[in-house]
Amino acid sequence: MPTAHSWTDSLTDLGHLLRFRAQTVRRPRATAIAAIVLLACTFGAMILPTQVDGAGLAGRAEQLGDYLPSMLSGFLVLSIASAVSSGGGRELLPRDQAAIHPITATTEHLGALALSPLNFAFLVQVWLLLGATAYIGGGDGWLVAQLLVLVWIAFGTALAQAIGWTIEIVRRSEHGVAVVRTLGVVGALLAVGLQLSGRFVPLLNGGPTQRLASLIDGKDEGAWVASLVLLGLTALMVFVGVVPARAALGRPPRDELKVESGSHPARALPASDGAMLARIDRASVWRSVPMRRGLIVLAVGPGLVALAGAMSWTSVMVLPGLVISGVALLFGVNAWCLDGRGVLWRESLPVSPRGVFRARARVLAEVLLGAAALTVLLASMRAGMPSPAQAVTMVTLLAVVTLQVVAVAMSWSGRRPFAVNLRSARATPAPPLVMVGYSSRLALSTTFTALIFSAASTGWWWLSPVLAVPFLIFSLLRLRRAERRWVAPVPRAVVVMAVAG
Repeated sequence: MPTAHSWTDSLTDLGHLLRFRAQTVRRPRATAIAAIVLLACTFGAMILPTQVDGAGLAGRAEQLGDYLPSMLSGFLVLSIASAVSSGGGRELLPRDQAAIHPITATTEHLGALALSPLNFAFLVQVWLLLGATAYIGGGDGWLVAQLLVLVWIAFGTALAQAIGWTIEIVRRSEHGVAVVRTLGVVGALLAVGLQLSGRFVPLLNGGPTQRLASLIDGKDEGAWVASLVLLGLTALMVFVGVVPARAALGRPPRDELKVESGSHPARALPASDGAMLARIDRASVWRSVPMRRGLIVLAVGPGLVALAGAMSWTSVMVLPGLVISGVALLFGVNAWCLDGRGVLWRESLPVSPRGVFRARARVLAEVLLGAAALTVLLASMRAGMPSPAQAVTMVTLLAVVTLQVVAVAMSWSGRRPFAVNLRSARATPAPPLVMVGYSSRLALSTTFTALIFSAASTGWWWLSPVLAVPFLIFSLLRLRRAERRWVAPVPRAVVVMAVAG
């Protein structure tokens, strides 16, 4: 019987759950430092651009202001895409743990909203918006301009959450999975068509965001009125989002139940133990709902953006690192969580621990490389024929970044395992704040690597393979250390018990 009869009760339950999650943090001091760093970055983005030469004046600030409506619209579009792909938003508690608690749909909805900022992609967008606003407005009217953007961010998040729950209602209805997939394909083709026809950017620049951007300088009295209106709409969307959340969470998740109740006929045994282990790991990846959705979004989305924008090969060089780091966040940063409680059964198999490790690393590399290759293939349709140096650099970059991320991910998986049920479409392989740290470190390292090789693509064709040697050696050594840690009985037992718990 539900116990939360009002919004007050739901907010109280949300507070209890947040405190419960805070008590389960393994390193409170590191978590506190991370929170302080995130707050410092946020305040830095709000204040530091006002001290840059040209802030608030004509010229560069005015040119940046022309792009501000598109940035505001882009934040809303990406927030909606994130909420839809995650099945309505992130879980405050894993599904198995939440089953024994009387958590209502209202609390689930509020919890998903509370976890929205704990996403590195979300934070980067927020920092860009706040920084651009500070530079455009300068010191005059700084407070109202920042307030206006913050309220827009809150409104966009609440609206995206409501739309995500609404799409989840459709997805959980009969034939809903096919309907949502069809809508996704049609939407992607429509976006590409608008871009090719030159209408996409004008569409983003138009609408309410154009009027909102004109108030950023804070000199118009309408800025305060717009802030109050957006604040009211934000509160309204938070209330409205409860209705689809209740309807969605009251229906069975068809994607997940189909995976759990499906039958898979036995196939002929492979020739070796390693091949059998790799087959099991591949099945664990492709039969997981969040990973399947995430792979499609991360592999196809950037490729379509590059296809619509007609990126040059120099710009395309940056995409593989971003895609690979994003795909690694689906499960690679906690690779052993694929097994769940089945890790106990796997440990009883008559195979060597080294073989288990290498099979998992192999499958992770296959997934990362496959997603990045699909992105590059889509981008190449309008990038033209690459020069020999560009072709060699792209192949080298894919190998370097893949091995780099595999080594990092397997190292993290052995040092910081978490018990996660990846059957839920809203699950993440690690706690939200840990995921922020993982995503930022992966994105920065892979982007830095991509920029180095992008610069090398303009030179001789043999320059990239030469540059790759130290990267590959370092990654192989790190992967070797992670393997030795896994082979050791005591560290492996710690991982097994943590994942099985």
